[in-house]
Amino acid sequence: MAIDQVHGARKVGRYVLLSAMAVIVLFPIYMMVVGSLKPGNKVLVHPLLPTDFTTSTLREAWNSGHLGRALWNSALVSTVITIAQVATSILAAYAFAFLRFPGRSIVFVAFLATLLVPLEATLTVNRRTMQDLSWINSYKALTVPFLATAFGIFMIRQVFLQIPREMHEAASMDGLGHLGFLWQVAVPLSRPTIGALALFSFLSSWNQYLWPNLVTTNAKYNTVQTGLKALKSASLDKPNLVIAGTVIVALPIFIVLVAFQRQLIRGLTAGAVKG
Repeated sequence: MAIDQVHGARKVGRYVLLSAMAVIVLFPIYMMVVGSLKPGNKVLVHPLLPTDFTTSTLREAWNSGHLGRALWNSALVSTVITIAQVATSILAAYAFAFLRFPGRSIVFVAFLATLLVPLEATLTVNRRTMQDLSWINSYKALTVPFLATAFGIFMIRQVFLQIPREMHEAASMDGLGHLGFLWQVAVPLSRPTIGALALFSFLSSWNQYLWPNLVTTNAKYNTVQTGLKALKSASLDKPNLVIAGTVIVALPIFIVLVAFQRQLIRGLTAGAVKG
């Protein structure tokens, strides 16, 4: 009886803790949504209460910040980067997991070492390279530097290492080449991790701010983050427009996260069994 009471108390305590954490996480989102639906003169008046709702703020933010164009640019850039990162990660991970070549371990460690270099340390050099190539204010500047990722290579390689080498040898004896084994065996067995990498790449690309801010000065190439910055600069006396713009920009990514959260978690934990 006493043991049941202890377990019951612990269960209640866990639910209370989780509920408190949920409130902490969701409260800013609630404030953002409520603020985006209020007129400018009502944002700071009873900010917690959902009163005087209007969608005109959302429409004004959409038009003033040219968010339609920014959303299209971010979707295009994120899609290109995601496809490229997944493709290059799969091919490189296969080479590191199944192919034997001199210096394989050294090359792999060199790839991993790039993860230790912060983005800020390479910004100046990369920006100068974009300028020398005349790629400033272009989609190439927004995408090419991110077409491959050491993190993706490492992530998929860990999953490929779980595939028995005997399976690879048997496939080779049956006449199945490297590409055949990759697409018919390795990729299907690694779909959760590949899906998680695709989602992670898309989210990371969508949320980029510093790099697009450095290589684009033309509003034609604004992504959602630089578009929000432009909206903020043009609406210093209208905080509700910035809040509304943030809601518009966050909505697509929120939908993606809700739709694919299970696949993301399953993929990130798939390679944790074997180092």
